[in-house]
Amino acid sequence: MGSPCIARRCAASTLERVFDERGDTDIDRFQESALFPGTPVAIVHASRDGEWLFVVSPRYAAWVRKDAVAEGTRDAVLDYAAAEPYRLVTAAKVRTVYTPEEPRVSELQLDMGVRVPLAQVAGGTPVNGQQAYSSWPIRLPVRNADGSLSLATALLQKNTDTVAAPLPLTRANIIRQAFKFLGERYGWGHGYNGRDCSGFVSEVYQSMGVLLPRNTSDQSVSPALRRTALGKDATDAQRRAAVDALEVGDLIYIPGHVMMVLGRVDGHPYVIHDTNGGSLADGQGGMRSLHLNAVSVTPLEPLRFNADASYIDRITNIVHIRP
Repeated sequence: MGSPCIARRCAASTLERVFDERGDTDIDRFQESALFPGTPVAIVHASRDGEWLFVVSPRYAAWVRKDAVAEGTRDAVLDYAAAEPYRLVTAAKVRTVYTPEEPRVSELQLDMGVRVPLAQVAGGTPVNGQQAYSSWPIRLPVRNADGSLSLATALLQKNTDTVAAPLPLTRANIIRQAFKFLGERYGWGHGYNGRDCSGFVSEVYQSMGVLLPRNTSDQSVSPALRRTALGKDATDAQRRAAVDALEVGDLIYIPGHVMMVLGRVDGHPYVIHDTNGGSLADGQGGMRSLHLNAVSVTPLEPLRFNADASYIDRITNIVHIRP
C-alpha cells in the first residue's frame, strides 16, 4: 500500500509538457490531476528508470513522481486517512504557519476539502518554536530521505476557514463555497496552482462531505448520483424542460465540461464554472470568444459551442445533488 502522497502534479512519466496547438500552453495534455497532502494511494507499478510510480488513489489512477510519495505500511497509511479529530479546509486555499524548524511542512498549501488530523500536544508546549494557542496543531505526512513515511507536526491558524466536520449540504453553502474560487485562473489538471472544471465542483462538494469522481466523464454518469440524461435524440422541448427544472447546485455536463447552477435572474439560469473558454453568438451570425480562463459566473442560455449549437444543445447529463 502506498503512503499519503504530497504531490501537486500527477502526469504521464515525464516532465515534458505537451500541447494541442503551438502557442496554446494553458492545457498540458500529459497533466491529468493532482494529489493533495495526506491522500492515501496504492503503488501498483514503477517506471523502468525508477523515477515514477503508478498509483491508485481514491478518485484517480496515474503516474506520479516517486519523490512526491512517502511509503508506509497499509495500516499506517489508512489509519492516518481516517484519524480523528481533524480539521477540514473550507477556504479555497490555506497555508500552514511558517516554520524554519520543520521546513517540509512550512507554509504548505492545503486546498478546499483537504482533511488533516489534529496532533495531540500538551498544553503550553511550544510547537515548532512557538506557542500553539492561536493555531491548530496538525499532523502532516512527510517523506524521509529513504522514501519512508513519517508524520510531522505543523500549525494551522485558527483564523483560517477550517471546520471540525463537513459543512451542512445546503444551497447557501453550495453558493458560498463556489464563490470562494471566483476569479481564480483556470488550471487544467490543477495546473497553475488552480483547478479545472471538474476539480472545482468536486472540491466545493467535498467541503460538504460529498466525494465526487475526479473527471467529468465519470461524474456525469456516476451510479451513486441522481441524474437526468439527455441523449443525442433528446428534443428541444425535452432539453428546455430539463433547463427549466434546474435547481441550485445541480451540475450540468456537456462533453468535456461541467457547470454548477447558481439560480435564476429574471427567469434565466446562471451558472458558475471553471472554464478556459466560452463563446457567445455576436448577433451577426458570428461568434465572439470570451476567453474567460477563470472561475466565472455566466448566463447559461447564451453560451455557444459553435454557430450551430448552444451549450444547452450539447447537455449530456444533469446531476442532482440535493440538500
